[in-house]
Amino acid sequence: MKKTLLAMMGVLCLAAVAVRAADAGWLDDFAKAKAAAAEKKVPMLMNFTGSDWCGWCIKLEKEVFSQKAFQDYAAKNLVLMKIDFPREIEQTADVKAQNKKLSDEFKVRGYPTIYLVDTDGKIIGKTGYKPGGAEKYVEHLQELLKK
Repeated sequence: MKKTLLAMMGVLCLAAVAVRAADAGWLDDFAKAKAAAAEKKVPMLMNFTGSDWCGWCIKLEKEVFSQKAFQDYAAKNLVLMKIDFPREIEQTADVKAQNKKLSDEFKVRGYPTIYLVDTDGKIIGKTGYKPGGAEKYVEHLQELLKK
């Protein structure tokens, strides 16, 4: 019984680590993300998502955001901001209020909506899910940033 319980606890811990790894590098505080973008002198990628219920959001996370090609590019060239509207994941009242305000300001009408913004908060580009995987998505982001 103890071995089974320990094994189950181990699996749960690994699952928690995997979820955290998927969120690695993503900020959920707009002020901190904007400050980090200004400090690094790079644009911010704002991911408006319904991470635990939106099929296209989950697909984008799996095919792009969790992949090494995207993560390597983002680490050097972007500050990642996740504006999440989950159904089952707990959030603080402050995060919920901030996310609602940002969604209203950016006139988000569906998920996923991805904005690239400069260090002043000016919109550089807008996109969403694109097929083709992480490498193609990075190319797409680079094209948006050139405009």
